[in-house]
Amino acid sequence: MDGIMNKLRNLDAYPKINEDFYSRTLSGGVITLVSSVVMFFLFFSELRLYLHAVTETKLVVDTSRGETLRINFDVTFPALACSILSLDAMDISGEQHLDVRHDIIKKRLDAHGNVIESRQDGIGAPKIEKPLQRHGGRLEHNETYCGSCYGAEASDDDCCNSCEDVREAYRKKGWALSNPDLVDQCKREGFLQKIKDEEGEGCNIYGFLEVNKVAGNFHFAPGKSFQQSNVHVHDLLAFQKDSFNISHKINRLAFGDYFPGVVNPLDGVHWTQEQPSGMYQYFIKVVPTVYTDVSGHTIQSNQFSVTEHFKGAEINRLQSLPGVFFFYDLSPIKVTFTEQHVSFLHFLTNVCAIVGGVFTVSGILDSFIYHGQRAIKKKIEIGKYS
Repeated sequence: MDGIMNKLRNLDAYPKINEDFYSRTLSGGVITLVSSVVMFFLFFSELRLYLHAVTETKLVVDTSRGETLRINFDVTFPALACSILSLDAMDISGEQHLDVRHDIIKKRLDAHGNVIESRQDGIGAPKIEKPLQRHGGRLEHNETYCGSCYGAEASDDDCCNSCEDVREAYRKKGWALSNPDLVDQCKREGFLQKIKDEEGEGCNIYGFLEVNKVAGNFHFAPGKSFQQSNVHVHDLLAFQKDSFNISHKINRLAFGDYFPGVVNPLDGVHWTQEQPSGMYQYFIKVVPTVYTDVSGHTIQSNQFSVTEHFKGAEINRLQSLPGVFFFYDLSPIKVTFTEQHVSFLHFLTNVCAIVGGVFTVSGILDSFIYHGQRAIKKKIEIGKYS
């Protein structure tokens, strides 16, 4: 048994030295203190990396097809009333969403930006329900009243019982409603008077759009939109104005859901119009993004970059449609962010490397200084050092 113990003792790679033979130096104490501080700092740096997830970034080709793109927006127009503002969206596939009303909320604002009224019925003036749907008394007619569409009827049975019905019928025909005062429904509802009453008001519009995942645009502009000879136009004659102030503030604009670290460059952007009228354009490059957290939950979203341009218009000559336009295109490259935790084994390996590395380097440095001092001291003692 003693022989086995002696053999094990001979395998000791860490031979012990009697304390009587220890030689402690000032330089050794300084090196020990500095190396301990360095070791402590590196250990906590490694611990921080272990406790927090790291994000791995990759670029891949976007092969997704048939998906939709969600556009979240919150825009304030301090000098454009809600009653004359419309929202349209269209893409290169030919799909159009004119005078969008669903999933949108608008707030009327006074000159100081305070909310006057908030409605969830979307963009445009609210429709007065048809008398055939139980509310004919409101239009001062009996329940069988069927208002004229002024030549825009799709069939003989069509009725236009409100100013909005007439405007919508004209839009579908691609006609402009040049003088609402000649329309009985608009005159009765005070369409032009309402526009005059809201003169000087602003509008805050927020909500979201679901569009095809292809290049396209959406825009905020005055007037009801329609197609005329395959050209997208807005009916501005009804408002009897030569210029429109499209100053705006983008409170929020995002293409997709939020994910940690996302930066939307247009959030909080404010632009003030100095010319009488014009078109403000944002050209956006959308980059598909996939974010996966440490639990494996995946968020399909997008990032984007943007450039801006303003196209002015001469007074009394609206060559271009006044409004705020967002033109977007999609990148073929997709960015993937993957959160990962450092394994405990990796953490333990790095800690051992830190302790061993610092200890070894400090030992080499201490040995170099110690033997250097001894060599110099010996030369001084024998008088060979000058």
